[in-house]
Amino acid sequence: MTSSTAPTSSLGMALLPILLLVLLLAADVIAFGEDSSYGSNQVALLIASGATVALGMSRGQSWSHFESRIKDTLGDAIGAILILLLIGALAGTWLVSGIIPTLIDVGLDVLSKDIFLPAACILCAAVSLATGSSWGTVGTVGVALIGIGQALGLSEGWTAGAIISGAYFGDKLSPLSDTTNLAPTVAGTDLFTHIRFMLWTTVPSILIALLVFTFAGLGAEGPADLGGAAELQSVLAAHFNLHWALFLVPVGVIVLIARKVAPVPALFLGVLGGAIAAAIAQPDLIRSLGSDAIGPALGLGDTYLGAAFSTLMTAAALDTAIETGNPVVNDLLTAGGMAGMLNTVWLIICALTFGAVMGAAGFLERITAAILSAVRGTFSLVFGTAFSSVVFNVIAADQYIAIVVPGRMFREAYAERGVAPQLLSRTLEDAGTVTSVLIPWNTCGVAQSGVLGVGVLAFAPYCVFNYVSPLMTLLVAALGFRIPPPLAVQVTSAEAE
Repeated sequence: MTSSTAPTSSLGMALLPILLLVLLLAADVIAFGEDSSYGSNQVALLIASGATVALGMSRGQSWSHFESRIKDTLGDAIGAILILLLIGALAGTWLVSGIIPTLIDVGLDVLSKDIFLPAACILCAAVSLATGSSWGTVGTVGVALIGIGQALGLSEGWTAGAIISGAYFGDKLSPLSDTTNLAPTVAGTDLFTHIRFMLWTTVPSILIALLVFTFAGLGAEGPADLGGAAELQSVLAAHFNLHWALFLVPVGVIVLIARKVAPVPALFLGVLGGAIAAAIAQPDLIRSLGSDAIGPALGLGDTYLGAAFSTLMTAAALDTAIETGNPVVNDLLTAGGMAGMLNTVWLIICALTFGAVMGAAGFLERITAAILSAVRGTFSLVFGTAFSSVVFNVIAADQYIAIVVPGRMFREAYAERGVAPQLLSRTLEDAGTVTSVLIPWNTCGVAQSGVLGVGVLAFAPYCVFNYVSPLMTLLVAALGFRIPPPLAVQVTSAEAE
């Protein structure tokens, strides 16, 4: 009879599935390059998952134990999957409504190539800080900024790096962010102590990132075939009715999220708002893209209703491509709808399956215990926490696991050594939250890649803030700067008062 508990394993056995996964993913990258996330990485994750299950069952665990953990893990991911699908639909309806073209047009008026990268980073930081959502920021403002960057002739990697750096800065510090609330809860401190303590590492990190983006923008050279911003704007104006009133839809979505409306209904309203705006503001485009047979077939008589129905359903669900005669503009005016997110959803399901079976086998806990055994002083605590968060982002493919599992494992160690819990919560965010997007098979990496249409391997080298943040937390810990005194000292001081 098989068991549902996880028997103790050796560290070597716990690392075997990870070694297999790393070898398979490396082979995928060599064979397929940036296209590795379009199928081969998913297969690699399932092969590694199968190997993990085989090891567990050879030690007496049952398949039903692994299956139950997979179901629970995937059930927890339903919200993220719905968000991705809605972002795909939103991109499609915002394209045909003229919202994205209007944002591009205005952006070309106010942003030059020299200042675009730092300006994009600051804009995304502000929106993410207000909404608490890096995914929402990238899926709305980020999509438009990618188009503007392309129009200015900037590298997609640099543009996506600036967008993601700003979005994750705001996500880290926003009291509305789920990870910003999760980290102090796991560590045993309060939200605003956690946020204040993060300022000492997060603000210097974003300043360094802005400096890098400024120099990168000054030295950027765009391709020669762009035809100029003025020509691009004239093409947009010829195919869309561009008007400032279209901004009401994205502003409305940002306000909803900032007022703590859940992301799924907020994004759904954004899709609905985009569809209504398209039907009102872009009648000529609707007629050119849609079918005029639906209205009469339904007895409605009005062929515009049929064209609007077919155009907007296609924009929300399937590929939309607007032909302008200008290849650069054509690239900007494409969207994949919900269908464009399905590969991302596929990769997320496979990645979370691997994380689930690794946890069910007891391998995640065994790896963490090995890291804890090497911990000595405060710096080694911080280093071990940061290292564990990055490792769990790699092997569990989920930023929440990268916060919760190390947080639970290290919380007792911090308490035993009298180290303040806000140091743990800050390290979890500095290393766990921001590095998730740099992993090609992590849910955050594949989500942002799918939304922006830029491969993780293409933008990861340019996400400056996401690299500097974990290094900054290690530097501050090594210097002993702003490290809280031992808890016993704090208690004595309080009692003396």
